[in-house]
Amino acid sequence: MARWMLNSWPLLLLLVAASQQARLPPVEDVVQLETKGYQALSGSFETREDNNSEDNYRLPNNTVPIAYNVELWTQVHNGTRNFSGSVTIDLQVLEASNTITLHARQTENFEAILQSKDSATSAPISLNVNYENTREFLTFKPVDDTISFAKDSNWTLSINYTGLLRNDMGGFYISTYTDDSNVVHYLATTQFESTNARHAFPCYDEPAKRANFTITIHHDPSHNAISNMPVNEAESSNGKTVFLTTPKMSTYLIAFIVSEFESTGGELNGLPQRVFSRKGKQDQQEWTLWSGLVVEASLEKYLGVPFALPKLDQAGIPDFSAGAMENWGLATYREQYMWWTKETSTINLKTSITNIIGHEYAHMWFGDLVSLKWWTYLWLKEGFATLFSYESNDIAFPEWNTYQIFHVSDYNSALINDASISTPMSHYVQTPNEISGRYGTISYAKPASVLYMFKNAFTDAVFRRGLNRYLTQNQYNSTDEWNLFASLQEAADELGLKLPAGVPDIFSSWSTQAGFPLLTVERNYETGTFTIKQQRYLNDKDAANEATWHVPINCASASNPDYRNTTASHYLLKVKELTVSDVQISKDDWLILNKQSTGFYRILYDEENYRLISQGLLEQPYAFHTRNRAQLMHDAYRFVDTGRLSQATLFQLMAYLRNEDQYAPWSTANSILTIYDTYLRGDVNYVHFREFVIELVENIFNKLGVNEIPGEHYLNNYLRVTLVSLACQVGSPKCYQQSHEKLQDSLNNGAPIEPTLRTQAYCAGLREAEDTTFNLVVTNLLNSNDATDRSTYISSLGCAQNADQLKRFVAYSIDDTNNLSYSERTSVLSAAYTRSEAGLTASLDFLEANWKAYGDLGTGTQKPLDSALRGIASSVVSESQKNRLNALVDTVRTNGAEYLADNTETAVQANMKTNFDWLDVHRDPVINWLVAYRTNGSSSLSASTFAILAMFVTLLLCRFN
Repeated sequence: MARWMLNSWPLLLLLVAASQQARLPPVEDVVQLETKGYQALSGSFETREDNNSEDNYRLPNNTVPIAYNVELWTQVHNGTRNFSGSVTIDLQVLEASNTITLHARQTENFEAILQSKDSATSAPISLNVNYENTREFLTFKPVDDTISFAKDSNWTLSINYTGLLRNDMGGFYISTYTDDSNVVHYLATTQFESTNARHAFPCYDEPAKRANFTITIHHDPSHNAISNMPVNEAESSNGKTVFLTTPKMSTYLIAFIVSEFESTGGELNGLPQRVFSRKGKQDQQEWTLWSGLVVEASLEKYLGVPFALPKLDQAGIPDFSAGAMENWGLATYREQYMWWTKETSTINLKTSITNIIGHEYAHMWFGDLVSLKWWTYLWLKEGFATLFSYESNDIAFPEWNTYQIFHVSDYNSALINDASISTPMSHYVQTPNEISGRYGTISYAKPASVLYMFKNAFTDAVFRRGLNRYLTQNQYNSTDEWNLFASLQEAADELGLKLPAGVPDIFSSWSTQAGFPLLTVERNYETGTFTIKQQRYLNDKDAANEATWHVPINCASASNPDYRNTTASHYLLKVKELTVSDVQISKDDWLILNKQSTGFYRILYDEENYRLISQGLLEQPYAFHTRNRAQLMHDAYRFVDTGRLSQATLFQLMAYLRNEDQYAPWSTANSILTIYDTYLRGDVNYVHFREFVIELVENIFNKLGVNEIPGEHYLNNYLRVTLVSLACQVGSPKCYQQSHEKLQDSLNNGAPIEPTLRTQAYCAGLREAEDTTFNLVVTNLLNSNDATDRSTYISSLGCAQNADQLKRFVAYSIDDTNNLSYSERTSVLSAAYTRSEAGLTASLDFLEANWKAYGDLGTGTQKPLDSALRGIASSVVSESQKNRLNALVDTVRTNGAEYLADNTETAVQANMKTNFDWLDVHRDPVINWLVAYRTNGSSSLSASTFAILAMFVTLLLCRFN
């Protein structure tokens, strides 16, 4: 399934840059687009054993399925949830037994008989049925105790049953939508991964239990049915749809939809593709159809393995919790991830749609053609799908430079999430809940990053040859990681790649242990050599750990700034330390490890090398690869945040940004600078930070402006959003002026605002707007019936800086004469207090006078006042704000305790403490550096010189205070 960024991609892309939190935030697992499984749970679990104990959730291995014939009857067209089913399973006995055990969930009224396939004259065998709810085991045993099933015997098990279409978007479930005429339409659809096929029909619901499936669906003639395979026209009739038999496949990949959907279609390289969704949306499906055609062709060409089925469909589902699902031959999505038009949709959504298609289509090979032996190896399909969501896009649309997006999203989210206690990529689980807990960063973004590392370290040719072998040797079968490693080793041997250790040893050091390395680089400036030390990177720098990896490395330098060859030139072979003496680096040259930032690790350099890098960035920024420029800042911020590096080094690295014009570095910088802005905006010396950021952003802002430019580079659309947000956030006069003029032109003259820039145009345009513009947006809010537009208006009105405008805006939350919904009313304050110090002040002013009225917005268990106080606490960064909030909480606790939770005070104090702890550590070093920088008026000083100046400024400040 696709992760997605719905943040991401909410991607759709996951743009860490939007964070207002105290740190570069981890991209939480909840943002995975694919939330497949029994329940959306996360967490780590104790290692289990696959044995025959009573708490073992694995099916006994005494029988295996060969083929299924599934027949279903549904009347979903009128909203009926009841359905009935019949499944006939051809099976083989592997171990002599007198029982057959399958999975079943939320189905009942089972009737079953068994017939021998080895004897044409044998009589049907009556069966007793036993159901164990905990493990969802459906066990059949002959009524006649003397009957048993011999090893290697073959049988046909026939089961009739009934069920209820679920309403929780799992299994075989009902979905609805309302058309433009306000008519409700019903459909039945499926979401089986990871353990929900058992809801639609009793089955061996494990990924390695592959079999052939023939699906038949009885439905009202007003509806149509689609499934993994094409319709068997000879066997179908009006109201009965029979599908051709599938190849051997896993149960969780079966899908069928009964609906009134309509489709658009196309064909490329002989493979027909269709896109299905509700009537009236076909004109918005063109981009999805085109993307599907070219992405499939890109994957097929790269892998050298043709798509295995005779057709490939996509369908958009109104209610779909998984986000996207790779059913073989019938990929399904949330419908909003399929619709795109140039006039109304953002560039981000366009990219996201194609990325998601790349993810799901990659599964047609990784997970579908070749499946998993068990969910231990979930990464073996999700990691590949995540990587190829970018690789397929890079092949199909090279002008997108999509690996910059990969870098600031999945790559960095993996580094962030894997920096604390976590589980390895390969981790054994059993229960449905445990399996669902694996759908997160460790199964998606991290393995994608590790695979990308070896794609580069081993060379693309070896990687590609290895994948071709893996897929062709294991097609229609199930594998574990060792099958992959063997295929890559064969490819390396065939192409003459000499490795210092075997692929299984190298790769398993990354898949079977948690975490990733921190490489500490210490240079010998006299001899030109350097030493690399490794240990596991943890947020707690003092935590002891002995983990080591087989780490592929390479390097570039000022004298040799060549990033084209990303093959590993050296390996750190699970040892703590390595001295590299065959690469001579001049003492005046900077040194960069990890060309193009393809390796999955962080790098901490010595102080002198950071000075040389900073100087090199100032003098010749494009001597550093784009992704290396981004990662230098990302790593440095993490090192500052964990006490490994000084603020001076970080800010000196960022000083080069005045000459930066690429998306990945600016996205990273925006994330960092937004955090500092959040903390420093209430400081008396905030002006120094403000002017520093304006200086950095001015050149590129002047180049891009606030309007899209026809024919510009694709990623400039992303970059402009980042720059407008940052420049206006810190009060750039040019950003204020241009954004305000753009918004005025739209409101007064009807000039269109590009969809990608709509949110930024409104927010930035309202920061210093006169009352006329502000009032027009308020009017648009109150007159709009579009939920998305209303959300944009509320969020943007909170960007205002004028005290009177903010006072009126926050008061709308309790004005019962307007038409705001409850969720809209309770979003007003957060729109203000998260945007600026003025918004925070206005929110405190408002609640001090109206806390009871705001608390009364809630009904039942809703406590909007409690939520507001906690949220405001996360934005408090000055003593005056802190004192006001404490007094307000005391007042509410004394006079309206019913509006608060039991732990409100504790939560409020904890949130504020987090902020003040940050300020205690970071405020003075940052302000001192900025004062020295602004006083000097130049970014040409070294980091050490800045440190001396900062100390001098500190002494002066102490003297005058």
